[in-house]
Amino acid sequence: MKDDDILKRINELVDEEHSLRERLVAGELTSQEEHGRIASLEEQLDRCWDLLRQRRARRDVGEDPDFAAPRPVDEVENYMQ
Repeated sequence: MKDDDILKRINELVDEEHSLRERLVAGELTSQEEHGRIASLEEQLDRCWDLLRQRRARRDVGEDPDFAAPRPVDEVENYMQ
């Protein structure tokens, strides 16, 4: 994925998150349904941001950003632990 594709995906995920919150307020889904999907969206967002940071870091040191690869959710989610 190129940077623009990653940013487009990030925007799609954020839009979906906003839509879910609106649907919750409108009573179209339960808080449990919303929470489950939001958790998944947050993981996907974290992976996208991580991939984008990898690409930018590679570019900054003169490496090919296309060699950056998405990391597993458990790796991305546990950086600070």
